[in-house]
Amino acid sequence: MQTEKFMNTVRGYIQSLPYLVGLTDTELDVIIQHSRLYRFAAGETIFWEGDDSRGLWVIEQGTVKIYKTRPDGGEYILHLLGVGDTFNDMAARGGGTTPASAAALSPDLMVWVIPQATIQTILTQNSQVALNAISLLTRRVRGLVSQMEDLAMHSVGVRLARFLLHQSESESPHPTGVTRTAIAAHLNTTPQTVSVVLREFETAGAIAFDRQRIHILQPAILRRLALLTP
Repeated sequence: MQTEKFMNTVRGYIQSLPYLVGLTDTELDVIIQHSRLYRFAAGETIFWEGDDSRGLWVIEQGTVKIYKTRPDGGEYILHLLGVGDTFNDMAARGGGTTPASAAALSPDLMVWVIPQATIQTILTQNSQVALNAISLLTRRVRGLVSQMEDLAMHSVGVRLARFLLHQSESESPHPTGVTRTAIAAHLNTTPQTVSVVLREFETAGAIAFDRQRIHILQPAILRRLALLTP
């Protein structure tokens, strides 16, 4: 009974992922049969840049950072990902090595890995899942282009305001483990600068603090600070 209940839970979870909408029952059974669940503690490395790709990773619980290491040993965080997000998408489909490193930010991260051979077979056979994958990659590329534009053209204040708005619109508006240090690494600045700007946002009435959480009180003010209003 325990095994049957667990498998039903896994089936329901996988079916709910936007990436895998359109799976046939047979394809779903294949994914469940071959996928494996892993747990990681906060700060633990999932894989390093240049590792052989094990497949497509899917987050069930917690937060993951995808990052590149600078020559000086610092980090630049490309993505902060939460429940239902996938990562290592390109290597899982095209083969080769992982293009960036991945690590757990939250204390009890739970992630599934769908083997590369399994996901490639399904993408070849199922046009709907292939279209889902193309759509996701398109959004990721647009997001990276937007990040590069923000770094080149906007101040830390504008970048931070846009980051907070983006987080508030995501399915996990309060991801665990996303510290000011992580935010700074994502915005290419320092934790001290992030703290100063957050206090400025609080003084402006845009946000409020509840312990470690940031609550958006006035989205309109934050949008103005993000230069997103006409």
